[in-house]
Amino acid sequence: MSVASGTVPRAAARRAALRALLPGAGVDALLVTDLVNIRYLTGFTGSNAALVVHADGDAASRLCTDGRYRTQAADEVPDLETVIDRASGLALAGQVGALGVGRLGFESDSVTVDAHTALEAAAEGVELRRAPGLVQLLRLVKDEGEVAALRAACAAADAALADLLAAGGLAPGRTEREVALDLETRMREHGAAGPAFETIVAAGAHSAIPHHRPTGAALAAGDFVKMDFGALVDGYHSDMTRTVVLGRAAAWQRELYELVAAAQAAGRAGLAPGTAVSDVDAAARQVVADAGRGAEFVHGLGHGVGLQIHEAPALAKTGTGTLAAGMVVTVEPGVYLEGRGGVRIEDTLVVRDGAPELLTCTTKELVEL
Repeated sequence: MSVASGTVPRAAARRAALRALLPGAGVDALLVTDLVNIRYLTGFTGSNAALVVHADGDAASRLCTDGRYRTQAADEVPDLETVIDRASGLALAGQVGALGVGRLGFESDSVTVDAHTALEAAAEGVELRRAPGLVQLLRLVKDEGEVAALRAACAAADAALADLLAAGGLAPGRTEREVALDLETRMREHGAAGPAFETIVAAGAHSAIPHHRPTGAALAAGDFVKMDFGALVDGYHSDMTRTVVLGRAAAWQRELYELVAAAQAAGRAGLAPGTAVSDVDAAARQVVADAGRGAEFVHGLGHGVGLQIHEAPALAKTGTGTLAAGMVVTVEPGVYLEGRGGVRIEDTLVVRDGAPELLTCTTKELVEL
């Protein structure tokens, strides 16, 4: 997103929200070294950076990157003073004492032991304190600008699949790899910067492998074909899975598909503000368990999506916390019959007051090609 699109005001508001969390963490400033979090807080998209968000405001905050990104940083982050130094995190750690920081928080969930040792040496006279997850807490709820990017990413994936089907791109004899490349190319044609993750195309018995990697195996008549894919737009990721049948579905395929569709509908229906994430998982999982297939639903129901393809919250048995309006999550139950075939149906949705907003709009009716 460009400066003109409103990134700078949104980033400044996010830093202000982060400052409100610093007293509770017992720190005077936070050293941000996770590049995804830096992008969220500043709009900077380079590959080397660190950021200090100071409790006293942006005038005392600093971005650091190296000389390759001097011009880019000036364009993307015109509202913060930028330091140019290759060792970005260490450079800022060495400056915070002069900025009046006595207790410096750091992202202990992403800083290695060796990096922590180096930071301690650089921040001489400043106490380092663990402060994990503060930015991720803010990222849980998406603003409408983020939802717009996610909506565009989902639309690119929907359009790519529609084009693939219209062109006869799912046909016996094509390989899983060919279909995956075709989908990725079509997503780019519809405005994506690229795929959101490694595209999954799994045919026949391979469809029973939840995260199968495409191979040179050819699609064959009678196969389930499971496609799990997404588009990347303005740094935001979409995620969708559809499972089709090449030819007329057999009775067992139709039964399996209808079971997963019912579980997915139950999961979508559970998306409401205030609902425990584990309860959403349980609602979908119970449908599968009641059909005697509980042991063949081997993963969580879904996850958050945004600047990363897998973010909090986790819709799973072990997930913690509750949903809030503005969270963007997937709902993706699957049932897998080893050696035979499997079905997964996945959507990306925005939790809203009332019904959730569906971002992935491709039909969930069983498609027989």
